[in-house]
Amino acid sequence: MTVTLRNVRPWGGEPANVTLDGGVITALEPARPQATGTTGTGSPEVEIDGAGRILLPSFSDVHVHLDSTRIGLPMRPHTGAPGVWGMMLNDRKHWRSAESSVTDRATTCLGAMIARGTTRVRTFAQVDVDAGLERFEGVLAARDAHRNRADVKVIAFPQAGLLREAGSAEVLEEALKLGADVVGGIDPCSLDRDPVRHLDIVFGLAEKYGVPVDIHLHEPDQLGLFSAQLIVERTKALGMQGLVTISHGYGLADLPAGQLQELIDQFAALDISMATIAPAGQPLPLQQLAAAGVRVGLGQDGQRDYWSPYGNADMLDRTWQLAFTSRFRADELIEHCAAVASIGGASVLDPQSRRLSSVADRPGLSVGDPAELVLVEGDTVTGAVMDRLPGRTVIHRGRVVADGLELV
Repeated sequence: MTVTLRNVRPWGGEPANVTLDGGVITALEPARPQATGTTGTGSPEVEIDGAGRILLPSFSDVHVHLDSTRIGLPMRPHTGAPGVWGMMLNDRKHWRSAESSVTDRATTCLGAMIARGTTRVRTFAQVDVDAGLERFEGVLAARDAHRNRADVKVIAFPQAGLLREAGSAEVLEEALKLGADVVGGIDPCSLDRDPVRHLDIVFGLAEKYGVPVDIHLHEPDQLGLFSAQLIVERTKALGMQGLVTISHGYGLADLPAGQLQELIDQFAALDISMATIAPAGQPLPLQQLAAAGVRVGLGQDGQRDYWSPYGNADMLDRTWQLAFTSRFRADELIEHCAAVASIGGASVLDPQSRRLSSVADRPGLSVGDPAELVLVEGDTVTGAVMDRLPGRTVIHRGRVVADGLELV
């Protein structure tokens, strides 16, 4: 089926008509009136009136915890304790008492994400000796429920570390046997306090099951640098170029300029990507990363869960947060945040896909590109990021999967 988007503005530019067929963009031409009819092959044609809205590549949330979300449920007081271990124990204490199951909560949240323009997702699913595979299986069920509306990759994530509780590595491997797409790791020094053993397990499983690696790195300054260097060494030694992501990297922004640039150059040489949630106070150096060619994606993290009350399933809202915490004001830089939230994240998910070549690059809307698209209201891309209005039309694999804020 051919779909034609009429009177849309790719990246906020001049009005155009965009044709989709076979899950890709097949034509893009200046907007002009055309009567509804059929294609030359006789296939039925669907026409969508873009009404002058901005056409963007759909959002890619590359760092979300669907297993912990409370989106759609009543707010609860925040009871978390300081530090990763304390927050994890608080989550462990409460997650089973949620008003609905992991499957239901993850399915609801993923549906809301899709309705707001996200069609590409990489989600964590906690596996540990407390939860076993229950949270992992709940996320798999949510993915299956929306299998025709978004592409979802699931990370088997050892939130409690791998060495502090006996059996942690075994349950992580069991998730990989059951089809986890990515193996996760977390704070090799500060949480497990044995980075060599931690990384031995994570990279060993990645090599055994042929999956990428995504490591949470909350560690500060020089400790974060030390862990990042160990990850660089493992990536190089195992030939895993393009298959490793560092999430957060909170301490990297605090490094001296020379150390930071050296590490960014190492990331670029080994095609190590980064995922950020746009935290307050510790922004990633987006301009340096873009200049070096490092792939960077954006995510919502936990959403209104036992870790934090923040998050609302809207990646356009998180795009605003990325621009705000980066202290960006220029249109080019704010639009770059939108590019990171869409094509940047897509390239984290698939290193073979189109990637951003510079801060000024705006790919994803040319003939041959995937028909993963979202129509948003706004006079400019910057205006759309600032206003974050409803009335979005979401397209996955060339067909409409959400219109407005109503799930379909």
